[in-house]
Amino acid sequence: MSERPPAPTLRGFLDAHFASPQDLPAAPALAELLRRECAELDPSLRRLEAHLADAADAWLARSAGARSHLARIRRTTRRGGFVGGEQEEGAGTATDVGLPELVREIQRIHTIRLYAALVGNLEDAAFSILRQPSKLNLSSMLRKSNETGWKQGKLLHAVDAVRDIERELVRISTARPLWTNLVMAVDSRVDKTLAILRPQALTDYRALLASLGWPPPLSSPDTDKDKYSQIPNPLVLMNEENKGRYSQSFQALCALQHVQGSRELRQRQTAAVADSKYSDRAACFDNGLWAVDELVHPMASRMEYHFVKWSEHPEFIFTLVYKITKDFVDGVDDILQPLIDQARLVGLSAKESWVTGMVKMLVGYLERQIFPALDCSNQDLTTVGKPEADSSWLHLNDLMISFDKRMQLLADSGIKKTACLSEGLSRSLSVFSIYSEHPEWLQMWAGVELSSAQAKLESEMEDETSWSCSGQHDQLGHMENSFKFLLSTREDYKAPPVSESVVKTALLMIERGRALPNSGMQIQYNRSSSVRFLNDFFCVLRDRCEALQLSNTALDDQSLSKICVAINAVRYCENVLREWDEDTTFLDMGPEGSLFTDETCFLVKLGTEYLEQILSSILLEFEDLSWEYVQNIGSWSGQITLEDQILDEENLAVSPGFVASLDVLTDRTSKLKQYLNSKDFLDLWRSIAEGLDYFIYSSIRWGEVTFSNPGVVQLRVDMNALLHIFRPLCSRPEAFLPFLNESLRLLTMKKSETECMLEMLMDDTQSDTSLRHQGFHHVNVCQAAKILRSRKSGG
Repeated sequence: MSERPPAPTLRGFLDAHFASPQDLPAAPALAELLRRECAELDPSLRRLEAHLADAADAWLARSAGARSHLARIRRTTRRGGFVGGEQEEGAGTATDVGLPELVREIQRIHTIRLYAALVGNLEDAAFSILRQPSKLNLSSMLRKSNETGWKQGKLLHAVDAVRDIERELVRISTARPLWTNLVMAVDSRVDKTLAILRPQALTDYRALLASLGWPPPLSSPDTDKDKYSQIPNPLVLMNEENKGRYSQSFQALCALQHVQGSRELRQRQTAAVADSKYSDRAACFDNGLWAVDELVHPMASRMEYHFVKWSEHPEFIFTLVYKITKDFVDGVDDILQPLIDQARLVGLSAKESWVTGMVKMLVGYLERQIFPALDCSNQDLTTVGKPEADSSWLHLNDLMISFDKRMQLLADSGIKKTACLSEGLSRSLSVFSIYSEHPEWLQMWAGVELSSAQAKLESEMEDETSWSCSGQHDQLGHMENSFKFLLSTREDYKAPPVSESVVKTALLMIERGRALPNSGMQIQYNRSSSVRFLNDFFCVLRDRCEALQLSNTALDDQSLSKICVAINAVRYCENVLREWDEDTTFLDMGPEGSLFTDETCFLVKLGTEYLEQILSSILLEFEDLSWEYVQNIGSWSGQITLEDQILDEENLAVSPGFVASLDVLTDRTSKLKQYLNSKDFLDLWRSIAEGLDYFIYSSIRWGEVTFSNPGVVQLRVDMNALLHIFRPLCSRPEAFLPFLNESLRLLTMKKSETECMLEMLMDDTQSDTSLRHQGFHHVNVCQAAKILRSRKSGG
């Protein structure tokens, strides 16, 4: 009878250790090692057998009790529950127990038995992985194909067990929400097992990477002095056998990460704190793949050796990280992307995971070494406010912005991200995520940006040429041709150059802040930098206007020019802020959809306030110059001779007392048109006209003075001279002097018309309506009657 051939596993084990006759002398040592390991495993086996026997006895006792209850129920059912009119003892016991309670107990026992089996499968697989040979003499076995395949198979078996447990927990949590103790007990056992399983899986993965020659050197050995050579990638150079081992290890680690992430998501949802924006994959992969991070970690130690030497030149640090990332990104994509697809990790990009891992590595180094040094120098009283301290911050952030853009291009060259994953991955892809963990550093950066911008603007604001009004020296005729009301540019608003510099500087700060990974950080940064910078400039505009004190001094050309320049700057900045608020990139930067709501309201109030001051100053100046003339209107009409009545109205001169006020008004109007932006000038000259109309009309003592025909003609000549000032600005300027216009219409009526009008006004029932029908919409009945009685009878 022939002997049975050895098992394939035994043959493989012997072939691995006795490949040639030279290996035979090691047989006694190997036999001794195996005997020692068997001796160590025997106590564990006996403990497990005892534990199994105890567990079996306990479950058999429960099973026997349940079987007894079921037998009693069956007997009760067959006999109808009574024998001779009396209930049997077994039936009574079954009735006492209660069928619903018994069914629930059986279901609970079945569920516990199911969970015990699932948890047992998981723990068996985990402990099988941990029962590995001693590293002292059998470390080489980890690199053997059969050993690696066996361990990865056990790991995948453990992952499948966790998935089965998760499916049951989700089902029972939905169907039996009160069974929380059971779910918590199972979770506790699974978490303890995963806490052991993950470190072991990572250790095996690292050992495999080391056997493949990872990490590679940071430079190629054949790099010439003037020639760039790409670093060889060990992942690309793997043979078929190593590719199979690596593929199995990579996919097993991804499966473990996915199932652990699914558990964490389910636990957060149970605790009612889950974020509904992210799917289960986003919850476990938004910080990168474990397998890719393990590629980055060993390279980090080699790179940080060089980083330490470049603390004063951070640009070298960013350059090295980008170079290493770029050198390996294509190889990583070629090798890992198919493995990610095989693992069915939909939407995950190998390129982006690689780039994210390198960015996180750099962020960690900056957080430990670079930023604390900048923080100390910024808080040092001997360096605060010095250009060196500020320039270091600005230089580092410029490098971070440039680095982020270049790394984003590398990441985006991979597969397109799905919507549910893009936000999570982008958060870890930015170097500026360092500010989310250290808001005090964000405040320092914003302060440096603010002080740098203020220093650059200070010298420009001290130069008065920066405050010159655009178009101030143009010819008036040219300005009439270019008169428009749709304004957009600084030149349209006639704003000074300094206002455009302020806007560009603020926009530059805002653009730099867009590198921050979320809107909350962008709001915080802008509130401390660009918004404060704009507010400081707006306060300068207010101070320049207040320094003129228009209400206390005469309105000279210089004062008028300065305040118009300030108003133009205000209106230009207000327009820019409104355009920013309508831009979609700014919508998420404010708590109510606008980042500059308060600043815009401040500008509106400031511009309106100083336009009112100009209006008030011009009206007061006109009143001072024409006071005597206005007070005497009507009194000189009775002194005009009959010969004066035949004078031609077109050739009649303006009253001498009215000439000076008209000349000053003409000068002020032309200067305002020259200095002030067209939209505000339009509103201002109309307000001036309305103010003059009310002033002159209300100053005439209607009913006390008497106008003769020559007096009416003179008044009309004077008012036409006033209208002549506004006629280049409007085809019907009399519409903006309605009281004077209607008063002259009433004064120039014929005698018969005057009598009819007075009779009509005496009729209280229809006087107001009749007055409106005649085209008089501003003077009331009483005023119209006084004006008509001021007309000298018979002219």
